[in-house]
Amino acid sequence: MVSALGMTAVLGGCGLTGDSDGVTLKLVAADYGDGKDNSSQKYWDELVESYEAQNPDVRVDVTVYSWNDVDRKVRELVDAGEAPDMAQIGAYSDYADEDLLYRADDVLSIPAQADFVPQLAAAGQVNGVQYGLPFAASTRVLFYNKTLFDRAGVRPPKSWDDLAEAAEALKEKGVKYPYALPLGAEEAQAETMQWMLSGGGGYTDDVGTYAVDSPQNATTFTWLRDELVGKGLTGPVAPGRLDRADAFAAFAAGDVGMLNGHPSLMRTASDKGVKYGMVTTPGVDGESKNTLGVSDWMTAFKKNGHQKEVGDFLDFVYSEENVLDFSREYNLLPVTTSASRTMSAAPEDENLKPFLDELLLSELYPVGKTSWAEVSADVKKHIGEAVAPGRDPKEVLGRIQATAMRAGSAE
Repeated sequence: MVSALGMTAVLGGCGLTGDSDGVTLKLVAADYGDGKDNSSQKYWDELVESYEAQNPDVRVDVTVYSWNDVDRKVRELVDAGEAPDMAQIGAYSDYADEDLLYRADDVLSIPAQADFVPQLAAAGQVNGVQYGLPFAASTRVLFYNKTLFDRAGVRPPKSWDDLAEAAEALKEKGVKYPYALPLGAEEAQAETMQWMLSGGGGYTDDVGTYAVDSPQNATTFTWLRDELVGKGLTGPVAPGRLDRADAFAAFAAGDVGMLNGHPSLMRTASDKGVKYGMVTTPGVDGESKNTLGVSDWMTAFKKNGHQKEVGDFLDFVYSEENVLDFSREYNLLPVTTSASRTMSAAPEDENLKPFLDELLLSELYPVGKTSWAEVSADVKKHIGEAVAPGRDPKEVLGRIQATAMRAGSAE
């Protein structure tokens, strides 16, 4: 993905320095904005200003990078022996495996740690210990173009068969992408997992072992190959070459009948005047029982030894007010139970309620596995082949499973 949440970004930095008697914390963060007006730099500048007013002996130096760069920049700093005190990035397990991170209970107060949404807290664990602090979350629902659906005389689908029938009707009306299936390199692992879950499968089995080539997953991708791609219902670009960003842009241009999307698509579509609806992702026999949840992570590095100051700042970051401010600014889901409860009841957040409801049923990537980065990269590279006409989904999934087992054996 461009990020775990699929956002774009710019570069910036606070440039704050601490005086000789105080402590300066360094934070590297990712940008969730789409320009200077809503850059995450503005969010952090305001939050840090508020924190420093209450804590004059602590300075917080924040550098914000694009999602295209932030994970690489942090790795370069760590490898150079210059790890920041905190990094808000897309993954954490490799640093935890290298014993570079504070545990959650090393830095967070008990109330702050207990406030995380349970699914997200669990996904932040390695061998039962939480190192990844969820920072931003999203889920997926099926977006559909109301205008195109009315023109085709179809209703929002609840099952795979419904989806295929709607796609056929949309194609007959000349819709360019009846169903957009982005299995390109940018974010293929998200669309892949969404479809796996809707077919009763997933990347792992019930005990956490990789099961990419499970019978359920093979059935899912065979159906996609035969019932959507093979019948010309996924548009002029082969799914393996269609990126998520391009699919979203096509939806905003009115060229897509339906696709899986996260909350940021609401603003993009509305800005372009697209009338859209949202429903639970269709499953093989009805609405999918599980959906994809995604989280980005805050990490706290041990190298500089500022455990107390880091913990105090992170307690401030995870206050209900600050979590709500961030979530509302970027159309994301709160990672804490208290903020989620407030958002669920607030009229101003009504458009996010479908995603909030899905969060409680969501399943996240197996990010606690240090092998996940390699497996995800292999999915991005090859999963499009599984739905290509004439290809064998079982064979493609089997090759990805072999990568997963090989990478997992080193953990």
